[in-house]
Amino acid sequence: MTRRSCAIYGTGIICAHLLIVGIALVVAQVFPTIIFNRLKKEITLTEGKDVFESWKDPPPPVYMQFFFFNVSNPDVFLKGGKPVVTQIGPYTYREYRPRENVTFVDNGTKVSALNPKSFVFLPEMSAGDPETDRLTTVNIPAVAVMDVVKSSFLLSSMVSLWMASIGVEMFMTRTVNEILWGFKDPLLSRLKPFKPEVEEYFGLMYKKNGSSEGEFVFHTGEEDYRDYGKIATWNGQSTMQWWSSNQSNMINGTDGGAFHPLISKNESLFIFAADLCRSIHVDFEKDVEVKGIPAYRFSPPLEVLASPEDNPANAGFCVPPGDCLGTGVLKVSVCRKGAPVVVSFPHFYQADQKYISAIEGMRPNKEDHETFLDINPTTGFPVRACKRAQMNILLKKVSGFPQTKYLNDTIFPVMFVNETVVIDDASAAKVRKLLLIVTVVSNIPLIIVGLGAIMLLVLIILICRARQKRNEVKRIDFSEAFPSFPTMAKEDTAYTQVRDKPEDGPENDSNPTQQLKNGPYISMHPIDPENC
Repeated sequence: MTRRSCAIYGTGIICAHLLIVGIALVVAQVFPTIIFNRLKKEITLTEGKDVFESWKDPPPPVYMQFFFFNVSNPDVFLKGGKPVVTQIGPYTYREYRPRENVTFVDNGTKVSALNPKSFVFLPEMSAGDPETDRLTTVNIPAVAVMDVVKSSFLLSSMVSLWMASIGVEMFMTRTVNEILWGFKDPLLSRLKPFKPEVEEYFGLMYKKNGSSEGEFVFHTGEEDYRDYGKIATWNGQSTMQWWSSNQSNMINGTDGGAFHPLISKNESLFIFAADLCRSIHVDFEKDVEVKGIPAYRFSPPLEVLASPEDNPANAGFCVPPGDCLGTGVLKVSVCRKGAPVVVSFPHFYQADQKYISAIEGMRPNKEDHETFLDINPTTGFPVRACKRAQMNILLKKVSGFPQTKYLNDTIFPVMFVNETVVIDDASAAKVRKLLLIVTVVSNIPLIIVGLGAIMLLVLIILICRARQKRNEVKRIDFSEAFPSFPTMAKEDTAYTQVRDKPEDGPENDSNPTQQLKNGPYISMHPIDPENC
């Protein structure tokens, strides 16, 4: 066997093996299965793992921005007119949220923790000074007291006179810092001797700086990777007791900080929001990229805050049953000590037009007011998140309070928050490295098939060159074996016209050989029969 034949034979064997093995691995999905099983085992809340350390003390900075609505015509509104509000802010705070009292329970399948949040003001990222900026907004303590006594006309009348005597009105003007972090309210201070459980200080974020929302118990993902980060119990309860249906009282999903790996576009992700007193779900919206990391954007669909007419499952959030609001708003008085608090998306984004039209200054838009999560589907890591929620107060006529007699039922905006986080550069580099490894390992079968295809191309080239060489050798051998073999040219097959008469001259008559050289001719002399 020649060297060339050996090369062709060896290339053919390698090509066949690569193609067979590669195609078999592609069909069997061996390497993707291996790497995905590895991810399921590695991405768990287990002591000593990087994933657990990042979960316990998240490295990306979280920013909380507060926007307020300043009312410019409260008197006009109290007389039945349309309120005019102006958005002010943001007032930006850096949010620190390390988990504390982390303890493994149930043989390591669950982990309990507190999640206190601390806020530090960032003047360079703010539009003003909360210590000096003043705004006019709804007097929430006064409205809450009115809502409590509204069932009794006599009691309402007495409280109304009392409020008027101490100068308490429907609207108040305070600094941003007071409204946000608390001030001593004159009405609540006078109520405290009669009702000791009443807190005399009021603020939208009062006592929330450095405090937690309670104890959470999370699934570690050891038993089922799809349970990674899901909440098992909150404050010792596996369900809530506020709403009017079992489905509405369910605690579903994670706290928004972690999700299971290998996320599909077709699944809904559930998040339990303690400040909303309920679980919500987000659905796939579009593909995005954050710092070189591919991600799926998930956002709440319209059905999350749809009215029971549009989404019957939301009827359980009507308390008492049947007392429902429209699309885009949710009354959460049941978990706010009875205060008529209503939550929505900022500027009533995705809400009924009637709520938007009732307030002059509402300009909802998707870019500024949508809540979304950008999640890498392979690892389940959130690479960017934006949580936006608005706090409103339900204002209506209350019997016994003359200042409300001209009011139309209005969901009045007070403020909204924009809580954002983007993965830091160091964590992004780790995720990109992990995704590169996953991509390379998962595509090993395709790499093998590609090498087999290259070897097949080389094999074809070798075979073609071998045939070409063989043909050249045959032509050389043939000419050497028959060196005198005549070749037929075009002029050899051409016909010469026969002359009708030989040329005259002694040269033609006397030299027959020359006549033959000059070509055949027909003699015109008579034939002698004796010479035939």
